[in-house]
Amino acid sequence: MKAHVGIEENEVADRLAKKAAMDDIGHLVYDMCYNKIPISEIAKQEAEKIIAKWQIKWDATTKGRTTKEYFPNVMERLKMKLRLSPNLTAMLTGHGKTKVYLHRFKIIQ
Repeated sequence: MKAHVGIEENEVADRLAKKAAMDDIGHLVYDMCYNKIPISEIAKQEAEKIIAKWQIKWDATTKGRTTKEYFPNVMERLKMKLRLSPNLTAMLTGHGKTKVYLHRFKIIQ
C-alpha cells in the first residue's frame, strides 16, 4: 500500500504529475531527459565562437601586416607559448629601432 493513499493533497499532486507526464494524446512520456551540460563545455564553446569572430576580424583588417605574416591564424598563435620581449615585439610588429624601420622614417640611410 502506498504511503500517501487516502491523503487528498498527495492524491491531487500524483494526478497532476501524471497529467504533466502525458503527451498531447494522453500517452505517458518516458523518454524525458534532463541532461546537464558542464560549465566547462559551455565555456569551451563560447571561447571557440569568440576566436572564430576574432579570426574573421583579423582576416578583414588591413592593419598588422607584418604580424599577420608570422601569425595568419589566431587559434594557432594562441596555442604557442611565446616569451614576449621588446625585441620580439619589435620584430613581430615591424616597429622598433631596426635598420629597416629607421630607414623607413629616413632616420638613417
